[in-house]
Amino acid sequence: MNSCTKPLIPIVYHYFPHYRAGVNRELIASRKYEYLFVGADKAPPEDGIECWSHPKDVQFLDTKLYFPLGRSLFQSHVLRLALRRNIHSIIFLGCAEFATTWIAAALARLSGKRVYFWTHGWTEPDRGLKKYFRMAFYRLANVLLLYGHHAKKIGLECGIRPERMHVIFNSLDYKVQMEACETVKEGDLPAIRAAFFGGQAARPMLICTGRLIPMRHLDLLLDAMKYLDQEGFPVNLLLIGDGPGRSALKSQAEQNHLSVHFYGPCYDETLLASFFMAADLLAMPGRIGLAAMHSLAYGTPVVVHDNPYDQGPEWEAIIPGFNGAHFAHADSRDLARVLRQWLEKAPDRKLIRTRCREVIEKFYNPATQVELIERALDGEPADDSAWDEFRRRRLVLLAEKIESQLTVKDDL
Repeated sequence: MNSCTKPLIPIVYHYFPHYRAGVNRELIASRKYEYLFVGADKAPPEDGIECWSHPKDVQFLDTKLYFPLGRSLFQSHVLRLALRRNIHSIIFLGCAEFATTWIAAALARLSGKRVYFWTHGWTEPDRGLKKYFRMAFYRLANVLLLYGHHAKKIGLECGIRPERMHVIFNSLDYKVQMEACETVKEGDLPAIRAAFFGGQAARPMLICTGRLIPMRHLDLLLDAMKYLDQEGFPVNLLLIGDGPGRSALKSQAEQNHLSVHFYGPCYDETLLASFFMAADLLAMPGRIGLAAMHSLAYGTPVVVHDNPYDQGPEWEAIIPGFNGAHFAHADSRDLARVLRQWLEKAPDRKLIRTRCREVIEKFYNPATQVELIERALDGEPADDSAWDEFRRRRLVLLAEKIESQLTVKDDL
């Protein structure tokens, strides 16, 4: 099909973060649709986000961002775009703080266009005015493109029809990650551990990535390490990232004589691949998001807390006992218990790597995301059967394994 005959679909963001490179590349390669990327070429300095370097030949409309009323965003060119006659569908980043999106989505609907919101959706049920505000905003869209099934479940409870909600998951640049993975050999991993932890490199190694800020609750992880030390089960921790919480965390680690290496920020995917693959676990005491995708793609299991209302949608990718584990929310002693239990009883490392990558290869990758987005654009019904079957089969396998272990104990 000639690209000139493909329907034109604008995707309106405030700006496109660098981690959207993989899914954007898949969108550009689409044989069904031609995509127009609409957003600022650079993020506001205070956001501290590196933007996607789009190819020169891609259709890109550079907009200006204005914040005259605090966080409420006004964006140039978008209203005119909503009225263009050669556009029949338009995808907006579904953020209710974007004032222009409210107006543009309403104009697009009035002019007969189909409107899609690409959004996290709900993490927990809304209360009071927030509930009515969000529902008013979401009613502007024909379809919500959600990151996870937890959000869809809450949407159903709010009365949104299931055909209006398509789960499209989330992704990083899986192709680049696999290329980086191929540069790391299993034989290199002991040297990587030793480079950070010297003579203590034989201990289990944890990794944690992200901004060092209070909402990460990294102090809970250091508390858990202290409890493990007291039990005679010390572990190492590699912290990737920087932020205002670094000084307090460093003091906490030093006071408790914990083995923590503060690496600082890192954006080199080859280095990140080697760090994740050298680690036994990603331990995230606070809310997890794309860090889950990063870790699982490199075959490293993830330990997170068990409260879905205080998690990012990527939390759903972690199946306890299969590719990670849950601990009791905000409970550092239980975190210590779960870390030790996993490290002492985890299955073979090769098997775990396979399990971790399986969920990424099936769902959380750019190709699957685009396939699901285009299913929604085609007007096809939402279909969650593949996800439901995947979860069901993995849980059945785990139940069978537990039953088998109990039977062996009974026989003894």
